[in-house]
Amino acid sequence: MKSNLLKFLLSVAVVLGFSACSDDKKAEAQAKEEASKIIRIGATPIPHVEILEQVKPILAKAGYTLEIKEFTDYVTPNIAVNEGDLDANFFQHAPYLDEFNKNKNTDLVKTVNVHLEPMGVYSIKIKSLDELKDGDSIAVPNDPTNESRALDVLEKAGVMKFADKALKTKIDIIENPKNIVLKEIDAPQLPRVLDDVAAAVINTNYALSADLNPTKDALELESINSPYANIVVVRKGNENSEAIKALNKAINSEEIRAFIKEKYNGAIIPAF
Repeated sequence: MKSNLLKFLLSVAVVLGFSACSDDKKAEAQAKEEASKIIRIGATPIPHVEILEQVKPILAKAGYTLEIKEFTDYVTPNIAVNEGDLDANFFQHAPYLDEFNKNKNTDLVKTVNVHLEPMGVYSIKIKSLDELKDGDSIAVPNDPTNESRALDVLEKAGVMKFADKALKTKIDIIENPKNIVLKEIDAPQLPRVLDDVAAAVINTNYALSADLNPTKDALELESINSPYANIVVVRKGNENSEAIKALNKAINSEEIRAFIKEKYNGAIIPAF
């Protein structure tokens, strides 16, 4: 009897053990499934976070939760994606991404274009670039791609001329009739230095954050044919995941196109 009872108890223990293991595996599988439905994305505030807030309900209908983390610089969100802390980011253009990958040895790739933010020249001291005086200072972004982009805007406006290079800096000036001094500043800080310079060339997202309206306040705007469309970026190898495909479809939807056109009234332009 004792032997049979012992066998019975052992068999019950084995069954319960298998059941517990099975429950653990089911819980683990469910947790993985739930995690796969969460998309973590980093973005700078305006207009990127504003656009992503409109993407949220579109993704929710497709069964995904979009978690948005806000950044105020151009470096941290790329590092976070490269290290797997984020699934994607949305703040930069392809030339900046290419330069970042080269300099930081990261492996990030573009998925889709979203919008173009025409870079503009702003001032609180002059009403036209014709009013620039000899020796005046103009602030420009200090990262390589955005600085070169800013210098292209100044060249198009006739302020100065530069050597024909892929990435221009102030050492590439070949004509500077008013002896303009270029000051290289961190891009997010450019609106804050307008008191200290004659003008500044500012990315639209930072201009909007400082209540500057590109279509009304800019003395000069970048051409709409610019190659600097803002893009969604992921770590290489993740671009074909179902979650990223869902994100791409939502952010390139007609609802988002209409939102960009209506919300920004030409200051920001859909690029898809």
